[in-house]
Amino acid sequence: MTHKNPTYTIVQNIRQLATPVTNGKPFLRGRKMRNMETVDNAAVVINSDTIEWIGKDADLPDQYSGNANIIDGSGLVALPGFVDMHTHMVFGATREEEFAMRCSGATYQEIAAKGGGINNTVRSTREADKSKLRKQTMRFLDRMIRHGTTTVEIKSGYGLSENDEVKMLDVIKMVKEDHLINIVPTFLGAHAIPPEYKEHREEYVELVCKKMIPYVARKKLTGFCDVFCENGFFTLEESRRILQTGIEYGLSPKIHADELSPLGGSELAVEVNAVSADHLEHISDKAIEMFAKSDVIAGMLPGVSFYLGHDYAPARKLIDSGAVVALATDFNPGSCVSYSVPLMMTMACTQMKMTPEETLTAATINAAASLNIADKVGSIEKGKQADIVFLQMPNYMYLPYHFGENHVAAVMKSGTWLEYR
Repeated sequence: MTHKNPTYTIVQNIRQLATPVTNGKPFLRGRKMRNMETVDNAAVVINSDTIEWIGKDADLPDQYSGNANIIDGSGLVALPGFVDMHTHMVFGATREEEFAMRCSGATYQEIAAKGGGINNTVRSTREADKSKLRKQTMRFLDRMIRHGTTTVEIKSGYGLSENDEVKMLDVIKMVKEDHLINIVPTFLGAHAIPPEYKEHREEYVELVCKKMIPYVARKKLTGFCDVFCENGFFTLEESRRILQTGIEYGLSPKIHADELSPLGGSELAVEVNAVSADHLEHISDKAIEMFAKSDVIAGMLPGVSFYLGHDYAPARKLIDSGAVVALATDFNPGSCVSYSVPLMMTMACTQMKMTPEETLTAATINAAASLNIADKVGSIEKGKQADIVFLQMPNYMYLPYHFGENHVAAVMKSGTWLEYR
């Protein structure tokens, strides 16, 4: 059910509105991530797709009341739409058989030896045509918005050939044009060395740097270049070369860093002034200090640690040091098959010792900053895009507290009201 009004839309009688306090800044760092503005018995005025007024329902200016579509928000808590800043949503097939093998004790190496792991997804993605990939991704996005996500980043990285990486980015472009959710594409041709280049990895790095990145940049398929900097994937020097090449072509650097070992990807992120460095389960104390003095955003992906049984990133240490921390699902077929940002918030609270306020900031304004769009989304403020999630619960702290249930009653996306109650 949708409601649209050419003049104003007003949501009244909101039980509680909660939003990070940005004071005009693109993100909140350290313990300022706890700065939360709450308004009880609130109202929000939307002009087309933009927030025009926020305040107490009793203070709603008379100028709006006679020319508006009125929506009753009784019993609902209003939060900024969630920004899922790290996903691998375009892929050919799921891998539940590997999950069952892992549950039975099989190691990653054993699964890979039987044709599993990332190469399994590369095969299925190469075999799938654009129509199949688009249809499946649209279905994933439908489920994401029902869980309150209004902006999502989607990476390539399961093609690992010039044609298949472009195919993935073309699919991302198609769903970006067709779906209501904001979509931010990222090029991740350096996700892994593909099987056919196993003995010729330098040739693949050359392909990424000399052909893929220039083409992607020239065609304006994305504004970001990512790399998986890890033992068994891309070395520190290879990662530096790939990111520097992206920078030369106008692509902002991102990096998968220190997920499995303290290889130094986090330090590299600061060196190249990356927009974000994600995973960080094995980030060094030195790198934490470097993050605290930089604007590199630390992307926390607790769903992966939960799913794989790995260590969690030291979010508490990062925040206490003064770093900027964001939160995402890392939705992908091999290590976190979840659409739910609220579930990640619960994990961040219970396993990473973040406060509810910090998780909300990490999943909204800081996540938006990691995509260079914090001026448009990530908080409920006058002049920003009307991306607001409405939840059936008593207050914002209840969201990570009561996990395993979808509390979303409605989502306002760019001024369009989507009701799920």
